[in-house]
Amino acid sequence: MRTTITLDPDTDAAVRRLMRERGYTFKQAVNAAIRAGTGTRRRKFRTPTANLGPARVPVDHALRLASELEDEELVRKLAARK
Repeated sequence: MRTTITLDPDTDAAVRRLMRERGYTFKQAVNAAIRAGTGTRRRKFRTPTANLGPARVPVDHALRLASELEDEELVRKLAARK
């Protein structure tokens, strides 16, 4: 969201200090100061992972298998038309 704010001299100095110390842009520094002041934190999105163990089906030739299955399906469909 884009908005215009007027900062008091002390808050402007605090934002400028954050920019200098952490290498933040003005926007990043203002957002960090607001989050710190309100006690809110930005949640990072995390994708849960799970160990599925070893593959039960060899996938070394998956494209060839997919092609063969597709061919079989096409033959079946063509045979059903007759």
